[in-house]
Amino acid sequence: MTPAELSSTVLHAVRRAVDAGELDVTVPARAVVAPPGPGGCGDYATNIALQLARPAGQPPCRVAEVLRSYLVGVDGVADVVLTGPGFLNISLGGAAPAALVEEILSAGTRYGHADAPDGSVVRLHCPHDLRAVVVADAVARVLRCQGALVRVTAEGFDREWTAALGVRVDGVGPAPASLPVTVRPVPAPADPLPLGRDAARWALLHPAAHDRPRIGDEHLAQREGNPLFRVRYAHARSRALTRNAADLGFAAEPGPVPDAPQELLAALGDHPRVLAAAAAHRAPDRIARHLVAVADAALPFLPTVLPRGGEKPSAAHRARLALAEAAGTVLAGGLTLLGIDAPDHL
Repeated sequence: MTPAELSSTVLHAVRRAVDAGELDVTVPARAVVAPPGPGGCGDYATNIALQLARPAGQPPCRVAEVLRSYLVGVDGVADVVLTGPGFLNISLGGAAPAALVEEILSAGTRYGHADAPDGSVVRLHCPHDLRAVVVADAVARVLRCQGALVRVTAEGFDREWTAALGVRVDGVGPAPASLPVTVRPVPAPADPLPLGRDAARWALLHPAAHDRPRIGDEHLAQREGNPLFRVRYAHARSRALTRNAADLGFAAEPGPVPDAPQELLAALGDHPRVLAAAAAHRAPDRIARHLVAVADAALPFLPTVLPRGGEKPSAAHRARLALAEAAGTVLAGGLTLLGIDAPDHL
């Protein structure tokens, strides 16, 4: 069961409880599921009971107990535990990682993107500032991946920015009086162009908009202390594993991975939510930090993928390779949204 499917399952439980007369609420449009926080357990947690408690006129724990009864026993759900004031902590069956990996590999770098335009129109405007233009460009990319139609304007624009950093705007001039959104991050303290396109964009996008970015050679360093290097290295390693597996005569095939790191599965499953949140908050830095989390969870796992010594490729190796490819796919998709190259060789 993928996170999207689990969200639908939670909503179905709410609908069943309403139909049975146990809850008197309007079924919400969506149920947020995410990796459990401190004190939680299982694969995913949802605060849907806290969300419905007031309209239901019941304590959150009571609402959670009602919903738990409709979730336990559902195909793909192994257990549901109540924690805190009313959080539902859901453990999935053993096939969950395989379903998640299959979903990612099927969608490719569009994993987490909207299936179709949602009809929304967003106008972004920014001052004549390089960081503002880069952030607006990245925000536009993320909004478009979530189905919005986006137009970006700026008070000023230098043509060299397009050649150097791949940014573009749809119009130049003062903001119309009716413009609802302005992109105005803290300006960079130095010119990032000498870093080159990828490192410069990362330096400007990785910090939150209210933080002053660091512009220095540390973004070019080929070592683990550089977050951009870790992200691109993890992607390149995943691609190398695919090539090496082909030389050994096998390919990826989603399946159970008993030793799969839960933090990696949680990060991969959380990718659609991160994209939606980055679009909603106009915050591409959320994607950059999420990619670092994916890379940091993937890197210790990648050396375990291929057969060792005299081992012959097995179903377990094919499943581990599929998980590694899924991690690489998420990293490539996220970097692309940030306007940064994801090379197969590094």
